[in-house]
Amino acid sequence: MTKRRMFLRMITASLLRRRSRMLIALLSIGIGATILAGLVTIYVDVPRQMGAQFRSYGANMLILPEDGETLTRGKLTESLASIPEEELVGAAPYRYVRLDMTTRQQSFTSAATDFGEITKTSPYFSVEGAYPSQTRQVLVGKEIAETIGVKIGSTMELTYQPTARASNMTPEESRVPGATLSGSAEGFGGGIVYVTAKLDENAAIASVTVDASTQTPEYGGRIPEDEAFMNQFAGKTLPLTLGDGMDALTGATVTSAAVLEALNSATEVTAALTPKTLNFTVTGILTTGGEEEGYVFMSLEDMENMTGEDRLDVAELSVSANVEKLEGYAEKIAAENPGVRARMVKRVARSEASVLEKLTALVFLVTLVVLLLTMICVSTTMMAVVSERRREIGLRKALGASDGSIRAEFLGEALFLGLLGGIMGAILGFVFAQVVSVNVFGSSITFQPLLLPAAILVSMAIAATSCLMPIKRAVAIDPALVLKGE
Repeated sequence: MTKRRMFLRMITASLLRRRSRMLIALLSIGIGATILAGLVTIYVDVPRQMGAQFRSYGANMLILPEDGETLTRGKLTESLASIPEEELVGAAPYRYVRLDMTTRQQSFTSAATDFGEITKTSPYFSVEGAYPSQTRQVLVGKEIAETIGVKIGSTMELTYQPTARASNMTPEESRVPGATLSGSAEGFGGGIVYVTAKLDENAAIASVTVDASTQTPEYGGRIPEDEAFMNQFAGKTLPLTLGDGMDALTGATVTSAAVLEALNSATEVTAALTPKTLNFTVTGILTTGGEEEGYVFMSLEDMENMTGEDRLDVAELSVSANVEKLEGYAEKIAAENPGVRARMVKRVARSEASVLEKLTALVFLVTLVVLLLTMICVSTTMMAVVSERRREIGLRKALGASDGSIRAEFLGEALFLGLLGGIMGAILGFVFAQVVSVNVFGSSITFQPLLLPAAILVSMAIAATSCLMPIKRAVAIDPALVLKGE
């Protein structure tokens, strides 16, 4: 029989003779390894789990155009290439435009977006009905729905009134022969009145066009069709004043004053822009508890059709990354895409980082306590074993056994227990981590291939360290005293 086989036989025989005590030591190591492996598995996988949970609170990065620049969908796509695809949860573009609902004399903000992406970046949106899936469909905020009384399936007639492309001249400087002037002013009920005027070769008014569709139809809304009111502008020079050769339309004094105010503040434009009206079907009512309830959401395609422009105001990104990575991506986007800048939504990003830091401290503290308790338990058990085997050790030393052989035997027993406890702990630790992950985060945890060897090595190291004091006590036994029965 070889020395190695004899050594293994001695170890197994010693463990089997003291099954009850060794079982306690094995369970101590196994439980410690289970908690340790479970916590480590959770800690390693928790950034992904926590990231998924934090994504439900909204975007953590914004992409914006630089001052004086225009952000298009093409530029946004190029910017997104700076972020790894596996870390980009979603990217929702937005364009905000003021639209009029002339049938209700209301004006409100419309947000054009990609509904496929908005469900990823804003999963907290609560929609009664459904998100728009086709063109000419809108999602209406709860506040607007209650104000104008629309429901799912209702039709909304929305009008886009382009902002005149004005020159840098003041109204006084714009009043030159042959100029086309455009202006707007607030009329009755807060509705905007739009005016376009053409000047003749003497800088007098040759013709006037008025859009009063936001005004009361039976009063201010009659102004464009009222010949007596419209004809009085011909040949007049700006500025104009009610009562000074200019009469208000009966019953529409506020709207009449708004028309004159719009003319007096009008500036020269490079082109005459025509309003565009489209009908939309309401597919859902949006509830968020925030400012989104005051918006009407439509697709980017519909907004581009109404405005004739491919332009974005902002893009909200949901990125599964820590603060350091987000800062790196923001710098990379700005460096690789001139005219575009990115910034973090610090409220979300910092909160995620703070939670992860606290979780790290908690895992470290619990791990330290578990390791300490495991070592105490194993050390106490082995000390009891040394006391039981005091006569055996004394006899062996009297027969010529060296201190090294005694150390090797106890250390071998400890390492064997560490091996078995580590295997048991690694398996049960993954089960423990899986149960915690499913109950806390609602998703399965990812198995870590290095978990098994790491748990075994740590368990064997703990067992070996725990035996240092018992081994020292065993080596210190005096065979003469033991044989005398003292």
